[in-house]
Amino acid sequence: MKTAEIKRRYLAHFEANGHTVVPSAPLPAISDPNLLFVNAGMVQFVPYFLGQQTPPYPRAVSVQKCIRTPDIDEVGKTSRHGTFFQMNGNFSFGDYFKSGAIPLAWDLVTKSQADGGFGLDPERIWPTVYLDDDEAYEIWRSVGVPTERIVRRGKADNFWSMGIPGPCGPCSELFYDRGPEYGREGGPAVDEDRYMEFWNLVFMQYERGPGTTKEDYPILGELPAKNIDTGMGLERMASILQGVDNLYEIDEVRPILDKAAALTGKRYGARSGHVASESHPDDVRLRVIADHVRTALMLIGDGVTPSNEGRGYVLRRIMRRAIRSVRLLGWQDRALPELLPVARDCMSPSYPELASEFDRIADYAYAEEDAFLSTLRAGTTILDTAIAETRTAGGAALSGEKAFQLHDTYGFPIDLTLEIAAEQGLQVDAEGFRRLMADQRARAKADAQARKTGHTDVSAYRAVLDEGGPVQFTGYSEVARESRVRALLGTAGPLGGATEGDTVELVLDTTPFYAEGGGQQPDQGMITVGGGQLEVLDVQQPVPGLIVHRARVVRGEVRPGDTGFAEIDTTRRRAISRSHTATHLVHQTMRNFLGESATQAGSLNAPGRLRFDFNTPTGVAPSVLRDVEQQVNEVLLADLEVHAFITSLEEARRIGAMALFGEKYGEEVRVVEVGDYARELCGGTHVARSAQLGLVKILSESSIGSGVRRVEALVGMDAFNFLAREHLLVSRLAELYRVPSEQVADRVEQTVTQLRDAEKELEKLRAQLVLGGASALAAQAKDVRGVAYVGTEAPEGAAGNDVRTLAQEIRGKIDPARPAVVAVAARSNGKASLVVAVNQAARARGLAASDLVKAAFSGRGGGSPDLAQGGGLPAAEAPTLLLTVEKAIAEA
Repeated sequence: MKTAEIKRRYLAHFEANGHTVVPSAPLPAISDPNLLFVNAGMVQFVPYFLGQQTPPYPRAVSVQKCIRTPDIDEVGKTSRHGTFFQMNGNFSFGDYFKSGAIPLAWDLVTKSQADGGFGLDPERIWPTVYLDDDEAYEIWRSVGVPTERIVRRGKADNFWSMGIPGPCGPCSELFYDRGPEYGREGGPAVDEDRYMEFWNLVFMQYERGPGTTKEDYPILGELPAKNIDTGMGLERMASILQGVDNLYEIDEVRPILDKAAALTGKRYGARSGHVASESHPDDVRLRVIADHVRTALMLIGDGVTPSNEGRGYVLRRIMRRAIRSVRLLGWQDRALPELLPVARDCMSPSYPELASEFDRIADYAYAEEDAFLSTLRAGTTILDTAIAETRTAGGAALSGEKAFQLHDTYGFPIDLTLEIAAEQGLQVDAEGFRRLMADQRARAKADAQARKTGHTDVSAYRAVLDEGGPVQFTGYSEVARESRVRALLGTAGPLGGATEGDTVELVLDTTPFYAEGGGQQPDQGMITVGGGQLEVLDVQQPVPGLIVHRARVVRGEVRPGDTGFAEIDTTRRRAISRSHTATHLVHQTMRNFLGESATQAGSLNAPGRLRFDFNTPTGVAPSVLRDVEQQVNEVLLADLEVHAFITSLEEARRIGAMALFGEKYGEEVRVVEVGDYARELCGGTHVARSAQLGLVKILSESSIGSGVRRVEALVGMDAFNFLAREHLLVSRLAELYRVPSEQVADRVEQTVTQLRDAEKELEKLRAQLVLGGASALAAQAKDVRGVAYVGTEAPEGAAGNDVRTLAQEIRGKIDPARPAVVAVAARSNGKASLVVAVNQAARARGLAASDLVKAAFSGRGGGSPDLAQGGGLPAAEAPTLLLTVEKAIAEA
């Protein structure tokens, strides 16, 4: 049975039993600051399990795309580890419990394939239950499982929690007996290789309170509303139903692996066995390629692009591991154009968008491979130099610092460093490298922990939400209204009141103030309460449904329960709304000119200006930017109606409304359309007609990361004022040059060219001046213990290259048979620098330029034994530097 068919049957079974089919959330875990990626089917339902939101359905079923990266280095070593996987899950939110979940699972897995089930042999299924979960034990018996195949296990295996205070409970797992050829008799407790777990049913029965560590969180008691969270590993079920031994042989993975083997001329030999076959050592790398190429496809498909931080860094690392593995197996050409289409063909039956979006996905993937291949070439050159220096110095091992620099700065993989060094007969200080890597990870972890906000950090907000429910936002239709003060919050929690000068967080029953979100800056304004007044500085939504105003009491006092009048700053709101509508138009127009791959990656809508980030693998030509700007302003002149409406997510997709990658949408969404020109899912505020924008002026376009570009623009009066200033500037230049305005650019360009030519000529003259006295200086060399020493200062302001050239020129004019040292000091920008050149005869006497520079700069500076330099001391120290070198020669 194909993997796509397994998904279809799973969803159909639970939908027929009253479950709402919920689409997979995007892989980036946007709504959970504790996660980079969704790593389990229940992640998108966490707010329901925690009671933060009311579920819109009593039962749900999904097939969730997941990524787990903690054990990424284990991928390939076994047949079970993978970064990307899919979790079939069914969920009940206080609707049914154990007596409903267990029969539903049993029915699906044992029902014949002709009747829509999976058709597993019930005699080969072993359920496990928690030690004292007699209820689950008896239910398994009631569906027909004999007692000898129901195994009771302890907390480590059959008790589940989220790892934070909150819901927890016993679980029941299903194992499939793959037969005696896979291991010992006796059930899951004896051999989990033979008995493979494929489904876990979690019964959220209890509540855990806070503790010192998650291991000692106390159980506070039973929850009144018990929830069900189950997860079936899709890849594992596929391996069972397809009669293969491991996840690398299922239909969604094996073709990628076969293509990689064909490219490299290798053979995948581990057709059986959990651990990679020792007789086929290439299996590990082939598995890495297959897993990582599929993972990269899914990540880019969900809007992640390669970068040096966060999710983008994980993607980059995964892609580079795959590319590196192909090269280590012998394939030296571009690999992803060969492998990625195979992955697309494997996954698009389940995710059709991968086929329709493949051009965009391929652009990013292939550009990243090209960049990495360049990195490999550059890194190899740097590594060769480091190896040569190590050998020259008589070392037997490349330093951990150098290996770390290659890895961290140049992206050069450590295993390639180890391999290339070994070929040159050198070891690598791997321990030093690991120590530096550990230090870096510790710093990153500490930084992430400092910025992280977990579920327990917002308990005060949740208490307000639980007590009064969601805050109603009325700002789409009004800019002021009366409302009651529901709560005041300070840094330590709830407040009983606030007086003049206090800055507090304030929650109203209803509010016209827009909370920052979707790239749109928050509203500001005033809230009047009785004789008191508060200036609203910021508006946020710390938990879904709760709008919180950060405000300063400018006079009087305010208390919870007071009735107030909330009024936004309408000038600011209108300016921000113009920017937000302009962003929609720029987004749509970019797609018109660059194609569907130009998708939004971020935005900022502020009063009078916008910032729009979008995905595209290359820069945007100035001519295209001009065309984009012109088309946007033509839409403004057309005075199109801007209309917002609520509809179903399915209908929004049908009418072509753009959705943002990585965003999680509910079943009902708000669509904003500008005539028939632009249509996008959006919760922000907008103008009523496009002509109200006045003017959009694009200021710049630049790169902000690999495959991500940024456009900045002005809107409305800000755009008019900018053009007015530009006009005055051009007029002034036209007056100075005495030419028409349209010729100003050419005249400025001519002037700049003339200045550059003059600067080059001055450089030549300065160089001639500096080098002109080389012969005379060489002739005046001082004898210092048999060494011809020249110590001189270059003309002030001499360029660094000229100073080095002068030192080498003087050295070249001294008889090569005579040991010679030349030191040239220079003063520039208030600092003194020094260049030292040593000839071969002086080298034979034990003198080295690098040592002499370090002597002058107290251990700093560097270079080769022939030529070295240092700098950074006050300019007045230049003569002292020359004397220090002379003294070092005398004492050598």
